[in-house]
Amino acid sequence: MRWIIGTAVAGAAALTLCAGLIVADGLTDEVRPSDVAVVLGSKVNPDGTPSPRLAARLGRALELYRAGVTPRILVSGGTGIEGVPEGTAMKRWLVSQGVPDAAVIVDDQGVDTRATARNATALMRAHDLRSAIVVSQYFHIPRTRLAFAQEGLPGVGSAHPDYFEPRDLYAIAREVPGYASYLLR
Repeated sequence: MRWIIGTAVAGAAALTLCAGLIVADGLTDEVRPSDVAVVLGSKVNPDGTPSPRLAARLGRALELYRAGVTPRILVSGGTGIEGVPEGTAMKRWLVSQGVPDAAVIVDDQGVDTRATARNATALMRAHDLRSAIVVSQYFHIPRTRLAFAQEGLPGVGSAHPDYFEPRDLYAIAREVPGYASYLLR
């Protein structure tokens, strides 16, 4: 019985440590001049407007664009149950905020983090873009950067929006096995 309890305590401690490292890494932005900001998708409302979480990501990318850190923005996402392609909706929002249409690259096939990394690196090559900053929630940044490195684009910068909600606790717990599965790819 002591062995079972000891193992459970050790496992919980390891998961907590891993989660803490993921959060610390994700909250440490690495913003530097780059060719493009890559915004990962999230829920789009049925009317085509971004959810608050997605609007926060787009707002962070808009800050980078307006500050001259990135001259282009690549938006990537799939189509959720709402039936609205995330990339298209994200571009519409950015253009409504004054970003020129030509400065936004759309990937509507970024159905998950790995697909976004794969598609974004291919689109970057096609547009002769060599450096990127990924924009997502803080807990998602480490796995996203790992996916980009696995697709041949190491050293990707990162930026997270200042948007936090209670469901982040679930998302952080989910990122521990998610990161491990990407690491073991």
